[in-house]
Amino acid sequence: MSFTDFDFDERLANAATLPADLYCNDAVFAHETRRIFQRTWQLAGRLEQLPTSGSYFTFELHGEPLVIVRGKDEIIRGFFNVCRHRAGPVAGGAGCRPSLQCAYHGWNYALDGRLLATPAFEGVADFDKNDHSLVSVSVAVWESFIFVNLDPTSTPLTDVLEDIPALTAPFNLANLKFVERRDYLLDCNWKVYVDNFLEGYHLPMVHPGLMRELDFSKYRTLTRRYYSLQDAPIRPASPKDDQRYYQSDAHNEALYFWVFPNLMININPATLSTNLIVPLSAEKTLTIFEWFTPEQELATASERLQATIEFSDEIQQEDIAICEAVQRGLRSQSYDRGRYAVRFENGLHHFHQLWREFCVTE
Repeated sequence: MSFTDFDFDERLANAATLPADLYCNDAVFAHETRRIFQRTWQLAGRLEQLPTSGSYFTFELHGEPLVIVRGKDEIIRGFFNVCRHRAGPVAGGAGCRPSLQCAYHGWNYALDGRLLATPAFEGVADFDKNDHSLVSVSVAVWESFIFVNLDPTSTPLTDVLEDIPALTAPFNLANLKFVERRDYLLDCNWKVYVDNFLEGYHLPMVHPGLMRELDFSKYRTLTRRYYSLQDAPIRPASPKDDQRYYQSDAHNEALYFWVFPNLMININPATLSTNLIVPLSAEKTLTIFEWFTPEQELATASERLQATIEFSDEIQQEDIAICEAVQRGLRSQSYDRGRYAVRFENGLHHFHQLWREFCVTE
């Protein structure tokens, strides 16, 4: 498969969308894993998962086993969860321990990755423990979120986020507490889901409930280098309204951030949620929703919080249905490429430009 056999116009009004085959092809999926997901910042977890020295958690990042740990010096580090001896795991699940130990032959590593002990390994010639530390990965922390990047030469996370920290500062993200997680498995390509998230064009047809909450006439999308922001004012509620989003003196908008390639941050007056898009195959995707709220809200507004989460679930079910239908349509011989709605799909066009930058440009 050639990744350069189609034209892409940087002028939104003249451009056509990505070809359908890019959403259905196993070779494209493998290429994306190498060129995008192993070269960009990926949300790994939360600081509250590492409360004390020695705390750790493990996870898999697009085929690579990783472990994130808080060291004795309180520094948070990331390593490939792969022993330097015979590739066994040096940690499992999550927990707290003074060192990391391979479950295969017992090699022991310090929390900073240094090889400490190699049981029954006498007689090996030209072996220096200092040359066999765990292989590290880049780690960055923003507010309460931990990110990792497998590419040591990548753009710093601060440059990727640009002014998102300033825009979200009023919401005091560092003090938000985890509320709930829900996983959704979709039969569609990851780009179908991202495409859908990045435009409000589909709201009147797909999300009638959300349409009642937002002032759609003022819906807009702003694009930056590596992220975009969709926002819309929340409609004022009347006494007769059964409204799920509530205006407050400090917050009268719904904000939907997207950070390339696969992280969404959604803010409304009741909660903040993250939505992480995890590609599983060319036509299967996992979406992980996690909700957060100020600590004081956990006890005083639990009913409202749950109502917000259930409303989010309602919207997600609507998105799942349309995304899976779109995936079926992309496989049709009748379709190859479409055109962008200039008013609503500039965020989609921006995403496709970034996709080409990472996947096509050498």
